[in-house]
Amino acid sequence: MTGFLRASLLGGLSLGLISCQAAAPPAVEAPVAPVQVATPTPEPAQQPVAAVAAHPGEGVYKQYCAACHDNPEGTRSPAKDTLKQMGLQFITYALTNGKMKAQGAPLSAEQRGQVISFLIGNKVAVSSWKASMKCDAARLPVDLSGGATITNFGFDGHNTRSLTAVQAGLTKAQLSKMELAWSIGFPDATGMRSQGAVVGKNLFVPVADVAAMYAFDISVPDKPCLQWVYESPGGAPLRSSPAYGVVDGVPLLVFSGQDTTVHAVDARTGKAVWTKTVGTYSFSTTTGVPSVLKDRVIVPVAQFEIVYGGDNAIPCCNNHGYVLSLDPKTGEQQWRYDTMPEATVQRDRGDGKPLTGPAGAPIWNSPVVDEKRGLVYFGTGESNSPPAHKNTNAIIAIDLKTGKEKWSFHATPNDIYNIGCDLNPDPKLLNCTKSPETVFRDVDFGASVILGTHSDGKQLVYAGQKSGSVWAFDPGTGKVVWRKALGTGGALGGVHWGIAFDKDTVYAPISSVGVPIKGEWEGDPKIKPGLYALDAKTGKIKWQYNPELPPGTPASPPGFPQHPVAMSTAPMVIDGVVIAATLDGTIHALDAANGKLLWSQATAKDYTTLNGVPGKGGAIDSASLYAANGLLMANSGYGSFGQAPGNVILAFKPAN
Repeated sequence: MTGFLRASLLGGLSLGLISCQAAAPPAVEAPVAPVQVATPTPEPAQQPVAAVAAHPGEGVYKQYCAACHDNPEGTRSPAKDTLKQMGLQFITYALTNGKMKAQGAPLSAEQRGQVISFLIGNKVAVSSWKASMKCDAARLPVDLSGGATITNFGFDGHNTRSLTAVQAGLTKAQLSKMELAWSIGFPDATGMRSQGAVVGKNLFVPVADVAAMYAFDISVPDKPCLQWVYESPGGAPLRSSPAYGVVDGVPLLVFSGQDTTVHAVDARTGKAVWTKTVGTYSFSTTTGVPSVLKDRVIVPVAQFEIVYGGDNAIPCCNNHGYVLSLDPKTGEQQWRYDTMPEATVQRDRGDGKPLTGPAGAPIWNSPVVDEKRGLVYFGTGESNSPPAHKNTNAIIAIDLKTGKEKWSFHATPNDIYNIGCDLNPDPKLLNCTKSPETVFRDVDFGASVILGTHSDGKQLVYAGQKSGSVWAFDPGTGKVVWRKALGTGGALGGVHWGIAFDKDTVYAPISSVGVPIKGEWEGDPKIKPGLYALDAKTGKIKWQYNPELPPGTPASPPGFPQHPVAMSTAPMVIDGVVIAATLDGTIHALDAANGKLLWSQATAKDYTTLNGVPGKGGAIDSASLYAANGLLMANSGYGSFGQAPGNVILAFKPAN
C-alpha cells in the first residue's frame, strides 16, 4: 500500500471531492474475448476475434482517479458509482478550477473529455422541471411578511438549532407520527449538503452539485412551487447554507461557494446585489454560513491544504484560515482577522526545498455573533506544518467592530496533520511531520459553536470537537467551565457537523468514539456512537440514545464513523423533540426529556418526486435537517466518504 493510501485510512476533513493520484499503471490492454468455434476435428481450435476496444477514458481514470475513487471508504472520496451520477458542469469545474484541479492539471483537454465521457457518457442536464414547477401568478411574488424563522446555520443569532412549535408549525404530538408530504429531486446531484433559509412561507435552498439556489413557495404544504433560480456565475458549487438579513430595507440572502465567492442576493428577485471573491491562498475555500447584520456581514474562510500537504510536489505549507467583515451594501472589506501570521521558512525539508509554517486553522464552521458583548465566536481546525500555532484546534473570540482577538483556547496542541502522512511517515514524504512533533489526530472544531442562555439568564459558549469532547466556556474570558469527553473521536468521528441547545441542555451527536487515550478518555464501554443530552451547566449526561449496528455489520477502523448508525449531521430541537439522523439515512425523533424514540423514518430509497425528476435518498449528513410551515424537511443524500449519494429534499407532515 502506498504511503498516501496507508495514511488516508486514518481519515481527514470533509471536503467533498478528495485529492488523489495513483502512480501510473502499466499500459491498459484491450480485453480479448476468445470464442469457441466448432470444427469437425476431434480437438476444436480457438479462433481469435477482433478485440473489444476499451473506452479511451478508462485508462485515464485508472491512472489518475482509481486509487481513491475505487477505495471511497478508505480515502473518503466519492465512489466511482457516485461520480457517474454527477453532472458535466460539476465534474468539469472540479477538474479545472475546483478541488481536483491538481489532478486535472496534467490532463489535456482531450483527456479530461475522455474521462468525463467514461464516467457519465453524453448526459445532458435536465432543466424542464423548473418550468413545470413554476408558481402561478398568485404565488410567484416572494412574500416575506411572515418574518424570518431560519436565518443561518443555527437557525437564530446564537446558533441554537432550536425552534418553537409556533416557528416550525409542529408540536411534539405531531412529531410523534409523520408521513411524507412531498419530495423534490435535483438532476445530477449526489450530495445534499446545505439546509435552507426560511422567511415567511418561503424556502431558499442551495444545491451544491448544480451550482444553484432555489426559492420555493411552501404556503400550500402539499404543493410547493418554484419562484426563482439563482445560478452561480462560472458554475462554481455553492458550498454554504444561506444566511438572511435585512439591510436598509433590502432582504439579503448571503451564501458562499467553493471558489470563495460570497453571493449577496435579493430574496425577492433572486438577483445578485453584489458578489465578492474572498480567497487569498492557493487552497482557500468557504464553507461556514456567514452572519448578516445591519452594518456588516461576517464571513469565515477555510482552506484545504491538508488534502495536498502529503505530496512532495506541493510546497508545504502556507495557507491559513481567517474571518472577514464585509460591508453588507457593497461587499467591500471592513476588517480581516487572521488566525496566525504568514508562513515563513522553518527548515529544509531534506531536498533543498523549504518547509514553511505555521499553517492551518481553517474555519469550517459558522460564527456566532454576540452583539451584547461585541464579540464573534468560532472554532478552527488543525495545523498543516510546524510550528503548531496556538490558534489551531481552538475556540476564538474576536471583537465585532475591529476584528481584534479577545481570547483563544487551544484545545489539542501539536496536531499537525496532512492527508498522505501518518504518525510516523515514510521518510520519502518530505512534507510530513512525525511524532513527537505531532500527535496527528485531525481533531478540529468543525461544528459551529453555540451561545446558550440558561433558564437563570447565565450564558456559556458551547463547542463540539472531533476529538469527541464537548466544551463549555465563559463567553467573556474564554475560561473553560466544563468539558465532557465522549470518546476520543477522530478524523470523521466525535462531534462532526454540529450540536444543538434548548432548555438548559446541550445535544451532541457522536459519530465515532475512537480509541482510549490516557488523560483524555479512558474507554468507558457505555460510550457508543449516538446522541447525548448533556446538562448545560455541568456537562453531566442526562440521557443517551445509541442505535445498535445491524447484525453482521463489520467494525469500522478507529476514528471512522460506525456505519450505518453513526450520527454526524447537526441535530435540531422542535417543541421538546430532538430530531437527529444516522448515516444510513434514517431520521430519529426523540423525546428531549428522556431520549425515548417517538418516530423514525428511513429515507434511503427511490422517490416519485413532485417535480418529475427521478429521486433517490441516501446518507443524511452535514446540515440537512430543518423545519417550517408545518413541515419537517430533510436533505437525503451525501456521496462523500463512501456514503450513499442522493438527490432529494423530503418534506414530512403530521400523519392523519
